[in-house]
Amino acid sequence: MILKIRFPKARVQKLNIELDKFAFERLAASFGFFNPEFIKSIHRAEKDYTAGRVTKIRSLRDLK
Repeated sequence: MILKIRFPKARVQKLNIELDKFAFERLAASFGFFNPEFIKSIHRAEKDYTAGRVTKIRSLRDLK
């Protein structure tokens, strides 16, 4: 798999990565995004969001 990574400027905090569709599918499969349990969890999260059971946080400290 070939990834093209570009750093636009030395002080910029962003990173550009280019993937073709085959490389993206391999990356997604290695992360488990095609796993049926992961897809079910996405559907559950969408239902929770539409039902209003989601709380926005400003920081990870809010999770304590």
